[in-house]
Amino acid sequence: MNLLEKINDRQFSVAVVGLGYVGLPLAVEFAKANIKTFGIDVDPGKIAQLNAGKNYIQ
Repeated sequence: MNLLEKINDRQFSVAVVGLGYVGLPLAVEFAKANIKTFGIDVDPGKIAQLNAGKNYIQ
């Protein structure tokens, strides 16, 4: 399967590095589109809140 076929069939995954004011909404939209999404951040507070299902963006 070539890249275009994977994109059309949504058979790929994305990683968003940095889950701030831009990265978190971007990751959410990918996930809403049924694309396997990985969010990466180094802030333990953000990670804990996201793992608890909370949105830390005001």
